[in-house]
Amino acid sequence: MSISNPVATNHFVVSGIPVQVVRKDIQNLHLSVYPPDGHVRVAVPSHMTDDNIRLAVISRLSWIKKQQANFQAQPRQSTREMVTGESHYLFGKRYRLEVIERRGRHEVVIKNNSTLQLFVNPGTSTKNRSLVLNEWYRDQLRNRISDLLNHWQTVIGKQVSDWGIKRMKTKWGSCNISECRIWLNSELAKKPIECLEYVVVHELVHLLERHHNDRFKTHMNKYLPQWQRYRDLLNQEPLGDEHWV
Repeated sequence: MSISNPVATNHFVVSGIPVQVVRKDIQNLHLSVYPPDGHVRVAVPSHMTDDNIRLAVISRLSWIKKQQANFQAQPRQSTREMVTGESHYLFGKRYRLEVIERRGRHEVVIKNNSTLQLFVNPGTSTKNRSLVLNEWYRDQLRNRISDLLNHWQTVIGKQVSDWGIKRMKTKWGSCNISECRIWLNSELAKKPIECLEYVVVHELVHLLERHHNDRFKTHMNKYLPQWQRYRDLLNQEPLGDEHWV
């Protein structure tokens, strides 16, 4: 998750590990390691010196390497060839893909609660088959997000002015507090619905508390007591094959 703020970014290499350094108007240093490849990002107060940043990263090298090793060991989806027989997922449920070539409108249909039928014109390329399926995923995700927002905005007492879906390489969601706008990762269409609910609540709670501090966790515990279990479930899910999209 991320919050939109004015930032200045540069990069260090610490003990052979590339580190993205983001200076912003915050009080404390925040170090994160992101999937899918263990990208290291450290957000620091604007006034913090380069030497102090390097020392902070060095002090947590063992933790960083452990997180990177975990991501390397995390299961990954095989490359999608968009052919009959492949496994694809919708909200955590596995479906068998059936590609049907015929003249007419491209579409995706769920059959017998076990098969995704992908209807395409003869000769449609792998890339375009993937585009059809991804657009269908977006539609499914859009409907679920709308339902979740209708519920959780009332519960939490905060309304978003706008929300959207986009590909994100390092985040499941983001929140622009000043504009009350949230973005959600398109990959969430493939993850269990509990994971989507966790991300929606997480971003809405940022409208109550900007930072991931004790106050933020208190809100999460109040509204979604099982949030940590859902977060862990999300982080254990297979990573996508195309840059985590």
